[in-house]
Amino acid sequence: MPATPAEAFRTLISEDASRPGEIAAYLDGLSHAERVEAVRGTRRSDQRRLYDAVDGFAAVTLADLVPPATADLATVRHFGKNTLPAFTHFEKRFCRPAGLDAEKPEELYGFNFQTLQPLTGPGYFVAVDSPERPGREVHVDYRRVPLTQPPGLPPLRSNERGLSRFVYGFMVDTLRRVSEHVTIGSAARRGRDLGSWFMLCREA
Repeated sequence: MPATPAEAFRTLISEDASRPGEIAAYLDGLSHAERVEAVRGTRRSDQRRLYDAVDGFAAVTLADLVPPATADLATVRHFGKNTLPAFTHFEKRFCRPAGLDAEKPEELYGFNFQTLQPLTGPGYFVAVDSPERPGREVHVDYRRVPLTQPPGLPPLRSNERGLSRFVYGFMVDTLRRVSEHVTIGSAARRGRDLGSWFMLCREA
């Protein structure tokens, strides 16, 4: 029986993580549904290995997360899998604030959509190019929330109140590019790496 996308992807990471170009080509050749299946089939060891392997592999910009053809404030869904013990499937939803250059926006707004959202809050963030590694990494900064309420999205809420403080408070995620639609991230709190990773697959 042929391997599923998830099985084939895990095998590729295990055998060829040192060749991120082959991993990107594999993902680019899948359908959207197959890419989501592949991403959501990864395990902690896969994500840790892949995060290191793609360091410096390819450029990632804010326009990769919200393509230029997307209308201002229109939400782009990224289907995710994290390495937490439970509730590992989630989404990050990004939008471009009105009035910014669609090709080179200065920032994006976004929030997390997941099972515990009613308790933890939407986990709003502002995404920016990494100051230290622009073009190579994007920072998802939970210390900041959008300045204006994006239409149709949950009410704005600080990540430093209530249960949100323990989930998103003082956190910054670092995103690296894996393929055209897929990124991988690592979480840090107060500048300290948490040893926690996640993968995202942008909707086609």
